[in-house]
Amino acid sequence: MLPARTLLKSRRSRIAATLVALALGASLAGCAGDDDAASGETVTLVVHDSFPNKEFAAAASAATGYDVQVVSAGDGGELTNKLVLTQGAPIADAFFGVDTIFASRLVEHDVVAPYAPEGLPESAARFAAAEDADAGAQAIAETGLVPVDHGATCVNIDPSWFAEAGMPEPESYEDLADPEYAALTVLLDPTASSTGASFLVGTVAAFGEAGFADYWQRLVDGGARIEQGWSDAYYGRFTQGGEGGTLPIVVSYASSPAFTVDAEGESSSTRALLDTCTRQVEYAGVLAGAANEAGARAVVDYLVSEEFQRTIPDAMYMTPVDDAVELPAAWTEFAPEPEADRTHDLPPSAIEAGREGWLRTLSERIGL
Repeated sequence: MLPARTLLKSRRSRIAATLVALALGASLAGCAGDDDAASGETVTLVVHDSFPNKEFAAAASAATGYDVQVVSAGDGGELTNKLVLTQGAPIADAFFGVDTIFASRLVEHDVVAPYAPEGLPESAARFAAAEDADAGAQAIAETGLVPVDHGATCVNIDPSWFAEAGMPEPESYEDLADPEYAALTVLLDPTASSTGASFLVGTVAAFGEAGFADYWQRLVDGGARIEQGWSDAYYGRFTQGGEGGTLPIVVSYASSPAFTVDAEGESSSTRALLDTCTRQVEYAGVLAGAANEAGARAVVDYLVSEEFQRTIPDAMYMTPVDDAVELPAAWTEFAPEPEADRTHDLPPSAIEAGREGWLRTLSERIGL
């Protein structure tokens, strides 16, 4: 089994190689870069801090003909706050990386210009930030929130740890609240991590507004550890995340087991608990008041193009919204998507209305 840090380094190398190859291919092919009106004009994309900035900028510049600049603005929550605070005088022309947890804030504050790419895959419509699943395409055009990728936040476990300890593996939220398992669990602070906030939403969906705080209290009283961010939790505390990890249960993603596959591709050292998942969609869009609106639209178009969609599994642990993109074999075997009737989800309006109150309640109850 390759160490997780080696896997991460290998993955980053593949990301860079893939996007650089795309940039070279687009340059040689001419693509949109032959548009003299666009050539040399700068367009700025603001993203969350786990985005492959440098490699994407080169590939997107070659594909669109614009000089694409990419800037980071923290995690999904920090990115959202900065976009809301600069509404009308945005810090960039376009954005990527605001997810389901915060998307409604952008709509509420008129941060995004209405826009839907002409080349948007039909399969993207079902990931629109809409209350009505049937209103997908129209909702994308009206809100300007363009789905780029999707996935699920799920608890992950280290099966070998449980086998060696002679303990049954946990399967559900209720199992995790048992002190025997809670003491082995690392959670993410939902006030500091969008992944942690997604797990919080799942517990609200599962236990209701009257019961979710009691559930978190049971986890903490049982000994669950809370880390500020995913990297600290997964690579610092999880037994399969790197050297020195001691906890065999961690909040991560349904796709994570695809990145802990052995060198022969025959088994994964981790497993996602598919009864503990909450769906996430990441959105892009043109910012209202963008200095280069045409360039912003071109970058958003590129994010949903087949060329970029093919890079998403390796680049961001997520699934492309374009169903025509073939997923890596390891995903099919070791990282299946949870079925829709098994996930714990809430509509965007419920998340927007309840999020701050849920966070206050948890801070008061368990001292976040």
